[in-house]
Amino acid sequence: MVIEQDTIAAIATALGEASIGVIRVSGPESAAVAERVFRLPSGKKCRLPAARSVHFGHIVHPHDGTLVDECILVWMPGPRSYTAEDVVELQVHGGVRVVSAVLEHVLMAGARLAEPGEFTKRAFLNGRIDLSQAEAVMDLIRSKTELARRAALTQVKGRFSEEIRSLRRELIALQAHVEVTIDYPEHDVEAVACAAVIDVGSRLMERIAALAASARVGDMLREGIPTVIVGRPNVGKSSLLNALLRRERAIVTDIPGTTRDVLEEYVNLRGIPYRLIDTAGIRETSDVVEKIGVERSREKVQEAQLAVVVLNGSEPLEPTDIELLRETEAIGRVIVINKMDLPQALDRGILQQVNRTESPVVEVSASQAAGLAALEEAMEAQAVGDRGGIAESSYFTNARQSALLRQAQQDLQLAIDAAKQNATLDIIAVQLQGAYASLGLVIGEAVGEDLLDEIFSRFCLGK
Repeated sequence: MVIEQDTIAAIATALGEASIGVIRVSGPESAAVAERVFRLPSGKKCRLPAARSVHFGHIVHPHDGTLVDECILVWMPGPRSYTAEDVVELQVHGGVRVVSAVLEHVLMAGARLAEPGEFTKRAFLNGRIDLSQAEAVMDLIRSKTELARRAALTQVKGRFSEEIRSLRRELIALQAHVEVTIDYPEHDVEAVACAAVIDVGSRLMERIAALAASARVGDMLREGIPTVIVGRPNVGKSSLLNALLRRERAIVTDIPGTTRDVLEEYVNLRGIPYRLIDTAGIRETSDVVEKIGVERSREKVQEAQLAVVVLNGSEPLEPTDIELLRETEAIGRVIVINKMDLPQALDRGILQQVNRTESPVVEVSASQAAGLAALEEAMEAQAVGDRGGIAESSYFTNARQSALLRQAQQDLQLAIDAAKQNATLDIIAVQLQGAYASLGLVIGEAVGEDLLDEIFSRFCLGK
């Protein structure tokens, strides 16, 4: 793959009023470009040294020397830089016009405007990071919670990549064993090679499956855990949504059936992101519009990873309550007894009998925002379990990486199945090679330029 040799520049900080704005320049002419627009306080040109250095001075017009702004110039010669190329960062006063003007002068001095994600793309092409690390950079930038930030950072630092490389090392060793047996049958018998494929392959399958499972937790940290708030009408679902959001989002009345459609809101509770889904009250109804809302509510229950089943503590359990408890047994669930501020009529003994999965039961008063801390704790326990080690053991795999992990699993499973059936070693070798190649694509080996362009086009300009 061809590595670009021109010099690029872009604004690396968000546009807006700020104390500092940064323009990043990368490429073989970075020093020359910087020297054309940067002057020392004495007015003399600054000749950048071979070593890393920081200089104070001014940005000037590259042709007539007109003063543009004060500047701190940071000089990072390659390969010890973000892109592994010569890099200059110009730190100037923040502000849209100031930063834009400095970029214009840098482009006049010989750089071209960088494409979205081009700095990170160059870091990948120059071998400083692999593709999964590059993709994790945007996850780090877009992380919404502390746990999400930590999980993305572990991937940027290469923990996920190293696990992929470890899997590939064991796969290539296994494949070498098979290939040697094919080429030199006197070296080993086919039965022994097949047994090795079954033994080693099964262990590798477990590790890949663990990666996939961990990736799902990473997805939840990135996108938010789909959490449906469900119950019959007038049990306080919308009031609970508002209480968790700490603001009035849903309309709340004493009239059953007020919520007729699905409402979705993102919220960060105790460092965990949730996509809270307030649903229409589930009941039998002849109202056409409300009936559509009830159907959508049931669909959301099937799609959710966590259900908050709301019961009215001031009323006895009804058949609809029991039906909802049955429908939500297969997913993570928290049972909420709402309206604890009113005289209680719900029989806890009957609830305990119906709660066959022993889901946590929390008592709250949504209208008075009471009991929310216990509810948030129960939601976290059901959604992600013990948070200890979540960020360190979770990965932000995207759709591309997840598909490649599944393909590697399929190829490896085919190799194991073939070995169990005493198939020819040639067939087994092909499947092992397929698994090895799929894992390689996860970290960017042998990926096409079109795919790289698609991936990095999603980045912001200065990254």
